[in-house]
Amino acid sequence: MGLAQSQHRFLVRQKVTLMANRYLVHTMGPDGEEAELVAFAHQKRMALKEHVTFYTDESQRQVLFTFRARQVIDLGATYDVHGASGTRLGGFRKDFGASLLRSTWHLNREGEAQETTGQERNRTVGILRRGWEFLPFTELLPFVVPYHFDFAEAGRPVMSVEKRFGVRDRYVVDIADPELDRRLAIAQAVALDALQSR
Repeated sequence: MGLAQSQHRFLVRQKVTLMANRYLVHTMGPDGEEAELVAFAHQKRMALKEHVTFYTDESQRQVLFTFRARQVIDLGATYDVHGASGTRLGGFRKDFGASLLRSTWHLNREGEAQETTGQERNRTVGILRRGWEFLPFTELLPFVVPYHFDFAEAGRPVMSVEKRFGVRDRYVVDIADPELDRRLAIAQAVALDALQSR
């Protein structure tokens, strides 16, 4: 079946390797467990200009979509999401000022003026997570406490991303807006992990 617009719940699981971060994106079955693999993402570590490619599977033969920073490492960088053919689907950026207390992201869809804003649900957890990032060696030990991001547009829920409790980074993506491009939603969900410390 592959990645379909009708799917509204995904499980994103990170696989850490020495030279890259990898993310497996599965649909979620009715029992809450991972079902079909619909995307595989590859992010090189230590890149000056962030670029993440999503493939149909781990063979990395067929590109599904990508996201790329417009500029070299920047706290308020904008990331563009493109389909396999190069068509821009939209983009996202971290709101650095608002993120000092609670991480905040802005997601936009190509051709639409209205932005979707995503914010960490719990301010206390956000502050704890920020403190954790300043400790040495936290790259090797993930923040185990669950956290949630809620994305809304003009007060209407669009999607949410929930980090599950545990040592391994796993996220549940719930899409409330049937019109939201699933590729854009998954790109933003992976960015919440891959770019959070930027």
